[in-house]
Amino acid sequence: MSCWMPRCPALSMCRGVATLPITCLERAKELKSRLGILLHKPELGHRIGAAGKLQLGSRQRDSSREVLEWRESFDQLLKSKNGVTAFHTFLKTEFSEENLDFWLACEDFKKTRSKTKLASKANRIFEEFVQSEAPREVNIDHETREITRKNLSGATSACFNEAQAKTRTLMEKDSYPRFLKSASYQDMTKQAASRGTSKRLHT
Repeated sequence: MSCWMPRCPALSMCRGVATLPITCLERAKELKSRLGILLHKPELGHRIGAAGKLQLGSRQRDSSREVLEWRESFDQLLKSKNGVTAFHTFLKTEFSEENLDFWLACEDFKKTRSKTKLASKANRIFEEFVQSEAPREVNIDHETREITRKNLSGATSACFNEAQAKTRTLMEKDSYPRFLKSASYQDMTKQAASRGTSKRLHT
C-alpha cells in the first residue's frame, strides 16, 4: 500500500510501531517465536486433542491403577513415565512446561559421570533455564539463581539441587493440584474407574 497520501492509516501504523521501545519489540518477537515452537514442535510424543484434552495411548488405557495412583502424591506422579507425560501435556496448556523440563534435565544431569560432560551440561542447563532472561526461564528467586551460578565454577552432580527443589515445590503446590482438577485427568480417572468396574463384573 502506498503511503504518499496525507493522513494515510498505513503510514500512521508504521510510525506507531517505530516509536515502540526496542525491548517491547524484542519481547514480542520472543513470544511469537515461543508460541510457534509450542504449537508446531512435538515434544516427548505428547499429544493434545482438538479440545485441548490429553489423548490416552493404548498402553495408558491398560494402566487403570497407575492413573488413580497419580492423585495419591506428587511423588507417585513423577515416578510414572505415563504420569510425567500426562502432567507435561497439562503444563503445556498453561505455558509452564519449562518447570518440568528443567526438573527432568536435572534428573538426567545427576546421572552424568564424565566431569567434562558434567561441566558442559551444567552450563547448557543454566543458560536454558536458570539465568536471568533465559529462553525457558524457571520461576526461582534471585538468591537461588545466584547460588546456582556460583555452583557452576566447580560443577558437581549436586549443583542444581536447590534450584530443582524450588521448582519441584512450585509444581507440587501450584500446578499439581490444578492437574488433578483438570478435565483431562478427570476423564482419565473416570475411564480407569469404569474399566475397573467392568473387569470385576467379568471375573
